[in-house]
Amino acid sequence: MHTAASSLPWEDVWGQDDAVQLLQAAASDPAQLTHAWLITGPPGSGRSTLAYGFAAALIAEPGDDAAVRQVLARSHPDLTALRTEQVVIRIEEARQLVERAYYSPSLGRYRVIVVEDADRMAERTSNVLLKALEEPPERTIWVLCAPSDADLLPTIRSRVRTVRLREPDVSDVARLIAQRTGVDEAVAEQAARHAQRHIGMAQRLATDADARRRRDETLRSALAVRGVGDAVDAAARIVQVATDDAKALTVERDEAERASLLRTVGLAEGAAVPPAVRSQLNALADEQKRRATRSLRDGIDRVLTDLQSLFRDVVMVQFGRTDGLINTELSDDLHALAAAWEPDRTLLVLDEIALTRRNLERNAAPALALESLLVAVATGRSSS
Repeated sequence: MHTAASSLPWEDVWGQDDAVQLLQAAASDPAQLTHAWLITGPPGSGRSTLAYGFAAALIAEPGDDAAVRQVLARSHPDLTALRTEQVVIRIEEARQLVERAYYSPSLGRYRVIVVEDADRMAERTSNVLLKALEEPPERTIWVLCAPSDADLLPTIRSRVRTVRLREPDVSDVARLIAQRTGVDEAVAEQAARHAQRHIGMAQRLATDADARRRRDETLRSALAVRGVGDAVDAAARIVQVATDDAKALTVERDEAERASLLRTVGLAEGAAVPPAVRSQLNALADEQKRRATRSLRDGIDRVLTDLQSLFRDVVMVQFGRTDGLINTELSDDLHALAAAWEPDRTLLVLDEIALTRRNLERNAAPALALESLLVAVATGRSSS
């Protein structure tokens, strides 16, 4: 698709040829380049990978592979990247981005600001970016990433050029996962289907038997709900499963970060920590707690996505569609539920899942939000 010289910035981008061609042309022709871009696509579609490929093509001189690799490694001085590991991007972080935007590029052709989680900005935080987008500094390019342009304020959307990524087919994702991991084709297909084509999640499901087990346990807990008591018990189990899943993703990293900090200050594990270092460890622990909060919320959101896939399958069966089911392993349960319920009840549950997601975004307690959802599953009555 591309020459060897020009393909390096894009070599990790998969399945988005049209977007690559558009951004490649913009990076090489100033007449096609605008100062602010928004890359949208569903989770796992490769938004961030494409953003950094674009940044590398913008910053590096043609043929400067070393600079390209530096950008892709997030270490080039003319790249500023923000990916929050907290629930939202803090306003202080946005102010720092804007400040960096006004620096001239030091080595590359442009200074590039990549915001991976632009949808995690509150209105006040988004407004901080507006001035930089309204009066763009010379030779500074903004690249925002979000699931949808609807996730950003209209004032932001009006100042960016949007690149929408396509969703790959399940078979395409399965082939990619099999190639990357070497897992059996059947495992790769199941992982791609259960992940709903989210490449990163599919790779995790394909290679982590515990993650597959936790997903199955979540869906079976929801299917077993028959009354309010069941709903309360199932909500507690699901939150625990999501907590375990979040810990599996963060605990190893947390321990490695703490050990690295101790090595940096010359302390062995288990040695007495002097007061000057204690404050650094406390700051690290606070940061890790905030990251754990986001990881848990992301885990609950994945649970809701999995439950949505389950009841979406039920609706499909109720309307006579059995092709394209996500949870084919639960076919008997899907058909039994489809026969026991009217379609209106299944649609109500899907509405409740959407409501639960909104409530969690407003900081509702996960256990209470899931209890309310599962009561609706058990009774067929809305909680709103």
